[in-house]
Amino acid sequence: MQQESKNEFQGAGKYVLDQELASIVNISIKLEMPLLLKGEPGTGKTMLAHSISESLAMPLIILNVKSSMKLIEALYQYDTLTRLNDSRFGDSKRDVSNIDEYIKMGKIGQAFCADKRTVLLIDEIDKADTDFQDDMLDVLDQMQFDIIETDRTIKTKHRPVIIITSNAKKDLSDPFLGRCNFHHIAFPDPKMMRKIINVHFEGIDTKLAENAIDAFYVMREIDSIEKKPATRELINWIRALNADPDFRAKDLITNQLPYLGVLFKKSPDYERVKNLAARRKMF
Repeated sequence: MQQESKNEFQGAGKYVLDQELASIVNISIKLEMPLLLKGEPGTGKTMLAHSISESLAMPLIILNVKSSMKLIEALYQYDTLTRLNDSRFGDSKRDVSNIDEYIKMGKIGQAFCADKRTVLLIDEIDKADTDFQDDMLDVLDQMQFDIIETDRTIKTKHRPVIIITSNAKKDLSDPFLGRCNFHHIAFPDPKMMRKIINVHFEGIDTKLAENAIDAFYVMREIDSIEKKPATRELINWIRALNADPDFRAKDLITNQLPYLGVLFKKSPDYERVKNLAARRKMF
């Protein structure tokens, strides 16, 4: 019973957790299944893995998926060039006849070889092609892979807690989806956002927080905005407003919106919001 309590995730740090998400995390840990998280950027998918790592005192290993990545890179790399140079010049302390000296584990390999259970975050899996996705889950199912150069099989010492994120930019294959538990992290509603802001800004002026959150959601709903600001942009915006001694919280409701460049990172979005605010057509 004590062991179950120790492995129960209940949130950590400044991550505001709802009960549904906590439940799917914990059942995925118990069933030893990967948890696939979908949602728009800025909804806390990546930060959830950090929170699980902190809460359960497990090391965090992050595989940032790239569009050109091959699965073997995530498993291990064989440094043939260094071995060739060592054999030519003979000034290395490594034994060039031992190929294992030139094998370096990738992120999945590191998670498999770790001396204690880890959290393995596979970030933005939708960037990879279908073959990468399906082959990776074969490895994660079997919890082992082969090093071809040495004819050695690497088996996991401790099955990692696996968190996989997707920004839903590309559909994932049915076999991939079938092997994962799934949770969609919706963008926080204003009530949840107030909880998030209160966690990040202890003792913040209530009027500033309320007006900033209200203005933020109005701006997110403006038509033709290409890149809507996310939670991290709101946090940084409130940090900027809070640091300005000349700023008045009541100005937000009259469309006086300073530091829009903190919220909008694309020129057309920035100009559109700035022009609407100048014409008082937002509130």
